[in-house]
Amino acid sequence: MAVCAMTAAVFLGLTACGRENTQVAAGMNQVAALDYNNAITTFESAIEQGEDKELAYRGEGMAYMGLMDYENAVAAFENALGNAGMFPSDVETDINYYLATAQYKAGMKEEAVSTLDAIADLKQKRPDVYFLRGSIKMEMDDVSHATEDLNLALYYANHDTDMTIRIYQVMERCGHKDEGRAYLTSAIEDRLSEMSDYEKGIIYFYLEDYENARDNLEAFRGSGKGDADALLMLGRTYEQLGDSNYAAGLYQKYLAENDPEARIWNQLGLCKCRTGEYADALTAFNSGLAMEGNASVLQELKFNQIVAYEYLGDFAKAAQLCRDYMTQYPDHEAARREYTFLQTR
Repeated sequence: MAVCAMTAAVFLGLTACGRENTQVAAGMNQVAALDYNNAITTFESAIEQGEDKELAYRGEGMAYMGLMDYENAVAAFENALGNAGMFPSDVETDINYYLATAQYKAGMKEEAVSTLDAIADLKQKRPDVYFLRGSIKMEMDDVSHATEDLNLALYYANHDTDMTIRIYQVMERCGHKDEGRAYLTSAIEDRLSEMSDYEKGIIYFYLEDYENARDNLEAFRGSGKGDADALLMLGRTYEQLGDSNYAAGLYQKYLAENDPEARIWNQLGLCKCRTGEYADALTAFNSGLAMEGNASVLQELKFNQIVAYEYLGDFAKAAQLCRDYMTQYPDHEAARREYTFLQTR
C-alpha cells in the first residue's frame, strides 16, 4: 500500500526543469511491478543521466524498502531530501514520511520520531503521520504521548474502522490489549448503525465475539459484495469457532474461482497445519512463496514453510531454511528458538 501511494505521487512529478525523467518513470514502473533490483539499477542510471535526483533517489529508497534493506532506504531518502528544492512541497512531505518509516524499520526509533515531528508541524491533518508516530512511541513505552497521537490519528481519519483496528493491533502488540479493546467497544457503541456488515464483522472479530463476527461477515458475503478481505476474515472467524475444515474449504473455493492471493495461500496452509495435513500445508505455503506480490506475507510464509517441513520430519531441510531465514530476519525470536530445536534433531 505504501509503495502504491508513493508511486502515484511520484508520477505526478516526472518532469522537472523542462526535461522528461524517462528513467525515473521506468524505475517507478519496475517498483510497481515489484521488480526492485532492476528498479535500483534504473534509478542509478537516471541519476547518471542527469534526471531529477530528488525523484530518482526517492524511487531508489522505495525499491530498497521493497527489498527490506532499510539502511540503504534511509540513505536514499536522505539523498532525495538533499536534492530537494528550497520550498517544501507534498513530495518532500512524502519523502520524510517514508524516511521515518525506513528509520523505524531499521531500528532508529528516536530518529523516526524526530522526522515525524517535522512533518506533523507542517501537515497537521495526516492520520498516517500521527498513527506511525504513536505506534513508535507505544513501542518505546511512552504510553501517554502515544495515546495522544493515536487519538489524533483516529480523529483525522474520521473514526474509520480500519484506523480503529490498526490502533487496537498496536496496543495489543505492545501489551495494552484492554486499552485497545476500548477503541473497539466505542466503535460498536457509537457507530454501529453507520457500519457495513463487513465493518461490524471485523470489529466483533477483534472483540473475540466470533458468533456475531460470523453472522455479519456471512451477511456481507451473501450480499454479493464479498472480496478477499472479507473472505479472509470469515475464514479466520470459522477457525476461531473451531471449524478449520470449513475455513479451508472457503479458502480453496476462493483460490479456485479468483486470482490467487499469497495471503489466502498462507491462511489455507495454517488451516491444513491445524488439521494435521502437513503435506497440503507445505504445498499451500510454497504456492504463496511462488507468487509475485507476496511481500506483505513473505516473512510469515517463509517461517510457516520451515514449520511445515519440521512437522513432515524433514529436519535437515527445515534447519537449512531456518538458517537462511535468520540471515534475513535476525530479530525473530521464534525463529531462534526453532533453530535451536532443529539443531537437536
